[in-house]
Amino acid sequence: MPLMNRVGCAVIGLLLGLSADGTAADVVAVVSAKNPVTALSKNQVVDIFMGKASRFPDGSRATPIDQIEGSAARDAFYASFAGKSPAQLKAHWSKIIFTGRGQPPREVANSIAVKKLVVEHPNSIGYIERNLVDGSVKVLLAQ
Repeated sequence: MPLMNRVGCAVIGLLLGLSADGTAADVVAVVSAKNPVTALSKNQVVDIFMGKASRFPDGSRATPIDQIEGSAARDAFYASFAGKSPAQLKAHWSKIIFTGRGQPPREVANSIAVKKLVVEHPNSIGYIERNLVDGSVKVLLAQ
């Protein structure tokens, strides 16, 4: 790979983990405090968000809640947890949709909307900025 491509990829990789104010987004995977699940491995979280799993380990349904395309939290989540860039994520879901094997998670505007849905629907799982964690949600996995 030519040097410019490697440098460009490195710069893009660094930018993916930055929020609007230039700081790294500290994102955590969460469920409702009412959800009986207390922890998931990184692979389990990724499998739920990538459409490879639809249930928590206890057998209950797991409904992932995603943030809108282009949000700093979404880019940080997929880069850190799944090792995927926005383009790779889009390609993944295009293939899944085209082959009829599934649909991407529901998207909401931001971490506040994710938290609201997770609290209202205990079988949901989402990711939010760490500073929004309170007693209404449980952190399953942190970066």
